[in-house]
Amino acid sequence: MAEDTAAADNATPSEVTGAAQQPATPGTSGDPARAGSSAAIPDPVPASDGDKGGKSKAGRNLPAALVVGFGLGLSLIAILLFVPKVLVGVIAVAMAVATWEVAKRLREADVLVPRIPLLLGGQAVIWLAWPFGPEGVAGAFAATVLALMVWRLFDHGLRATPRNYLRDTAISIFVLAWVPLLASFAVLMLLDDDGNLRVLTFMILVVCSDVGGYVAGVLFGRHPMVPAISPKKSWEGFGGSLLFSVIGGLLTVTLLLQANSMIGVLLGVGLVLVATTGDLIESQIKRELGIKDMGTLLPGHGGIMDRLDSMLPSAFVSWLVLTALL
Repeated sequence: MAEDTAAADNATPSEVTGAAQQPATPGTSGDPARAGSSAAIPDPVPASDGDKGGKSKAGRNLPAALVVGFGLGLSLIAILLFVPKVLVGVIAVAMAVATWEVAKRLREADVLVPRIPLLLGGQAVIWLAWPFGPEGVAGAFAATVLALMVWRLFDHGLRATPRNYLRDTAISIFVLAWVPLLASFAVLMLLDDDGNLRVLTFMILVVCSDVGGYVAGVLFGRHPMVPAISPKKSWEGFGGSLLFSVIGGLLTVTLLLQANSMIGVLLGVGLVLVATTGDLIESQIKRELGIKDMGTLLPGHGGIMDRLDSMLPSAFVSWLVLTALL
């Protein structure tokens, strides 16, 4: 999920929130630990000896990022193989933290996101997916949308006139859909008899996309993909993501799910497309907010949400493809 970070490369003032432009921090674009579907083109100017300090060309602490990434990955694999139902709780906790990170950043930009109904409703979206399936997700989502609309209407009491009501409510609903709703599709995949293997397949393909994008982007990246949003994402990195993800799809769908290899090809291509889109969406959001990361919880990565930008839309596409074709 190597993405260009917003504040590092001429961050623009927020068009949505009206927040003041934050000062840019040179050399912070890109994310080696999050080497997404189109990875960072290396900086033409090398860092000075005093600035290197274990950081990769894309500006992150690579050793710390690798340790955290491997630790999280091994933990999730162990959960999926031995106690898959525990993953629902892991997803719920991760989405609560990610939602809080996004809400905190938005409120810093003077967007009054109703945190209480957003957090509680997001948890309902996750937990109701397990016993009730898609109907539980849809019901919890609709109820939370209504709660957000009412809460923001009376956020300052019965006598105060709400300011920026439409903007704040729309952004709150966007966050609800962006984080817990998309995450609920990972829970829905678990409902199948081989659900743990479906989720494992989805996770492996996201990693393949990340690794392929980072390697190809660093080694061969010369042509920026969307310079207005993410200047250090390259078409070469996108090609690497596509190659690795298709190979990963062929192997995982054939070996883990015992299914037709062409489903693996379709899944690999679909995941790269939505993972790239997810990267760009978060890059643009952070650019408008004038920030580098959503949080600081994970060394070398940023916040929880900085690890999920490409995984969340990928969860939806994985559920859609595997449910329709298996």
